[in-house]
Amino acid sequence: MQRYNSFTGYYRKKYGERLQKVVIDAGFTCPNRDGTVGRGGCSYCDNAAFHPSYSTAGKPLRQQIDEGIEFHRVRYRNTRAYLAYFQAFSNTYAPLPRLKSLYEEALSHPSVVGIVIGTRPDCVDGEKLDYLAALSEGLVLKDWEREIAGRRLAAPLVTVEYGIESCHDLTLKRINRGHDFATARLAVEQTAARRLETGAHFILGLPGETKDMMLDECSVINSLPLLSVKFHQLQIVRGTAMEREFAARPEDFVTFTLDGYIDFFTDMLERLRPDLYIERFAGEVPPRFVNSTPWGLIRNVELLRLLEKRLEERDTFQGALLRSGHVSRNFTVL
Repeated sequence: MQRYNSFTGYYRKKYGERLQKVVIDAGFTCPNRDGTVGRGGCSYCDNAAFHPSYSTAGKPLRQQIDEGIEFHRVRYRNTRAYLAYFQAFSNTYAPLPRLKSLYEEALSHPSVVGIVIGTRPDCVDGEKLDYLAALSEGLVLKDWEREIAGRRLAAPLVTVEYGIESCHDLTLKRINRGHDFATARLAVEQTAARRLETGAHFILGLPGETKDMMLDECSVINSLPLLSVKFHQLQIVRGTAMEREFAARPEDFVTFTLDGYIDFFTDMLERLRPDLYIERFAGEVPPRFVNSTPWGLIRNVELLRLLEKRLEERDTFQGALLRSGHVSRNFTVL
């Protein structure tokens, strides 16, 4: 029995073969870093902790893609098709002509069949989304063609992935996001309305949030027209404002043991709609970026095994409480 809707295998099921993401750093920044809406960036963030060594700002995109493909071929020898993943910082935070140049340069690589764009909800607008929709419909790169599993692909795959992090406005303000949740909802709705695959990222354990507050977010997430979601447990990265806040007010943070997190995320899965793909439910930060590794050096594959075991032990599944008639408490944005 499949107890949760894992994103693993999504591309193989839809397109007939595995597609691997190759991370790109295209040299973007964020509006809460350059003074447009704030300074310092998100209080938890050090982007160096979240992307691989081959992905370096200033390095040509073609070189990053080539090195990324070589990096992944060690593990995925039979993979032939790749997605250029614009990950570092906010990858729609630039004038449209620059975005077009970068995206189309990545798509010119013969092994790249699509792009995944990580960005903030306040860094998109109708013009940018219209361009991405036209790109995904084959109206921009009219001579572009690739093959996936023996089938012709006449337009690139385009996914937009939003860092939302929390549905609570007080939390967003505290972590220096520089936008509210209404901005996130609008961006997701406008993106999905253009038939672009839309994903979102959330962090569990942000300061000021209780377990009940995090569980209450599930009803809000269910209401968004998302294809997929990523969840990460909060990890305190060295040198960040979050590290200083955690040292000063540790009582404001919910911290999880490994066993406790597996149980808590099982609680979340029971409240999430069953068609929502779970792309990730925990994150890994290299040990050199954190002061402690309370879960040890456990890898994602072992985390997945533990989650599947817990679901079996509890004889439960994604959306179980929705099917049983469980009604979530009314959510109020705080």
